Amino acid sequence: MRLVASLALSTALLTGCATVANPDPRDPLESYNRGMTTFNEHVDTLLLRPVATAYREAVPAPVRTGVSNFFANVGDLWSFVNNVLQGRGEAAGNSFIRFNVNTFLGLGGVLDIASEMGIDRYRQDFGLTLGRWGVGTGPYLVLPLLGPSTVRDAFALPVDTQGNLLNHVDPLSARNSLYALRVVDLRSNLLRASSVLDSAALDKYSFMRDVFLQVRSQAGEANNPDEDEEDTNEGVLPEEPFGDASPRKKPGAARP
Repeated sequence: MRLVASLALSTALLTGCATVANPDPRDPLESYNRGMTTFNEHVDTLLLRPVATAYREAVPAPVRTGVSNFFANVGDLWSFVNNVLQGRGEAAGNSFIRFNVNTFLGLGGVLDIASEMGIDRYRQDFGLTLGRWGVGTGPYLVLPLLGPSTVRDAFALPVDTQGNLLNHVDPLSARNSLYALRVVDLRSNLLRASSVLDSAALDKYSFMRDVFLQVRSQAGEANNPDEDEEDTNEGVLPEEPFGDASPRKKPGAARP
């Protein structure tokens, strides 16, 4: 971790002096963010993508689906807490029911029984909870290893970390193994999207920034307390803008 922090800091220092002509108003830190994006892409190329590719080739699809379901189920409990903090009764109830049904009937969440029962998923995090009560997103910010974020979400990250059930797993070796598997699972789910981006003639940085901010903005608008509950039940996490092994639902819709 010290080595990663040192490399990330070096990248930030080397790129922080560069200036960007006509920066996007949403992205005043663009020179730093582009440098950090380059650092993250190097880590991805050298480590994450090869491991995720090997994982996808070696592990059967049903097992990978079970792994994704397990981590999505863990997230449902934290979504329940944030839905409660946002005063969203129906969403909180669904999150609570989903977690219990999948934990006790779905082999700890490996099977997504709740979705088969038509119980919708309402994904939330503490950044969206802050937004629900009027805290602005602040500038776009690329975090070392974690990727796209905003200043608000970066400050909310320690709370999200503490709220994650994985953070309370003992012993430490088991916790770290679960975190590593989670990273590999997420990266594996994005391999196809990465291939599309790599083959497209576009500015990947601007594309990813715009997609992230648009999805996050839509989630914030959905959480606007001035909107009718019927129209605001869903908050969507932006961490997987191209799709997720655990689908999300809107009420009445078929379930990235």
